[in-house]
Amino acid sequence: MRGMGNMQGMMKKMQKMQKEMMQAQEELNAKEFEGTAGGGMVKVTINGQREVLKVNLDPSVVDPDDVEMLEDLLLVATNDALKKVEETTNSTMGKFTQGLNLPF
Repeated sequence: MRGMGNMQGMMKKMQKMQKEMMQAQEELNAKEFEGTAGGGMVKVTINGQREVLKVNLDPSVVDPDDVEMLEDLLLVATNDALKKVEETTNSTMGKFTQGLNLPF
């Protein structure tokens, strides 16, 4: 029956890891990430759930004759923020799956 003790220990470790993963995910979801473009003239803030929270525009980038430039800056800033979420998520959650050889 020695194997049962090992199995119970393994289950406890898995439950602890699952709880830590859930807590880490909750913290990531609540965290805010800022993407910028145009030297900081356009800023987009999103949360870890990839929801846009704020958009800040320097008045100098609002040119009615060049709407395309503003659209491009918004895209760049949004993608920058999304990249930061992805990198942070991979870094944070990766430590839980490291060495488990899980298929992706």
